[in-house]
Amino acid sequence: MAVPGRVIGGLHCTRLGPRHRTPVVVLHGGGPGCHTTADFAALLALRQDRAFLCVDLPRYGGSPLPGPELPPGRYSGPAAALDTLLDRLGLPGPIDVLAQSLGGAVALALAARRPERVGRIVLIGSTPAAFPGTTVDPGLGLRLRDALYAEPGPATMRALMEGVEWYGDRPSDELVAARLRAATTDVALAVATDPAARGADEDLGPLLGAVASPTLAVWGAHDPFSGPDYGAVLAGALPRGDLTVLSRTAHHPQSERPAAVAALVDAFLPVPHLEPA
Repeated sequence: MAVPGRVIGGLHCTRLGPRHRTPVVVLHGGGPGCHTTADFAALLALRQDRAFLCVDLPRYGGSPLPGPELPPGRYSGPAAALDTLLDRLGLPGPIDVLAQSLGGAVALALAARRPERVGRIVLIGSTPAAFPGTTVDPGLGLRLRDALYAEPGPATMRALMEGVEWYGDRPSDELVAARLRAATTDVALAVATDPAARGADEDLGPLLGAVASPTLAVWGAHDPFSGPDYGAVLAGALPRGDLTVLSRTAHHPQSERPAAVAALVDAFLPVPHLEPA
């Protein structure tokens, strides 16, 4: 599962697939040890004919802690870093995005502030705003993080993944090990011991009306972080939002049912155009 990449402008990125096509940007979730080539490994393996740019957000995977030049917000800071990365790679946009949880909120933050940058978005289980009356457990992520770092190890990481990210099937030992390695780097441990290093909480609700990008929200029917009712409200708050709910999945349907999510990606994100010469 180890995939080589490089750090550009403070973000670790890995480019996969045909080099002559504009890649889909892929962004991971916010759980301990999450990083894109692990979170989306099963889906990426099914679509090796497509071009992807797998990005680790600040504080995650192979990316360092963000510098003081970035906005402090948990979504705004990574969105600004992603904006800079795309400039450095010569990808001015519009570019499509496939994102999980935290990554989906980052994609929406970028699309709201730089509409010319983002094309179409597929986001999975993202909770970027407070929607009163919806099913959501805002403290679940911190409880899981505290449990893992109280006793870090393969058994604890597996329990975290099987308890909330997966509904039925079991993650492979390889995937569990990849997540644990990423959760115990110097950067990850620094974030775990300093809540301020995780970035300031944000509510993107006031910005959602400015997201012009066609957006497909994909939800696991058994997602313990937020129910499909949250996904329906989110899709309704976006000017061009739609919702698809997948049964027999929790918070990581791209891992549990990669073929189903890949089919949604193929239908919603057309094969990217050729890059200009």
